Amino acid sequence: MFGLFKSRVYFDSQIGEVVRSRGLWRGAVTLGSSDLVPLAISGPRAMPDAEALQLARSLPSLFDSMRSTIADALFEHYLPYAEAVSAGELPPLSDGVPKLSGSASVWPHVSLTFASVRPLDGILTTELGYAVAWDEEHTLGVRFQRGKFVELCGSVLSP
Repeated sequence: MFGLFKSRVYFDSQIGEVVRSRGLWRGAVTLGSSDLVPLAISGPRAMPDAEALQLARSLPSLFDSMRSTIADALFEHYLPYAEAVSAGELPPLSDGVPKLSGSASVWPHVSLTFASVRPLDGILTTELGYAVAWDEEHTLGVRFQRGKFVELCGSVLSP
């Protein structure tokens, strides 16, 4: 009887083991030089959704090919924060606002907190969650649909 409540496990030759938990399939993925990042994939109880699983498999190559696009979006988010703090419109951050000279300089000041492949507004979306040094209150979501950058969302929740 207690087997009914046991989490389902699925093994994918590229992703590895994912476990069904809280409505999503959960595992981990390495993107770029990051450590293992929590990964959430949509799908029914039986197994991850086939299209979502394929997108999850392509995450490392998507990340590598979109690295400069991601950096541009993060830097664009940084600029108004740096300006507002220096103008006294926002309180200073505990560690100060980093001095970034361009989009390539964002990487030491951000950390990847999660990756997910799940429907958002009915469209299967790949999302990368970032904690950033200049916005301590929010996790930023870099979103892709059909392999193309869609938006940077200024406040997302980890799935």
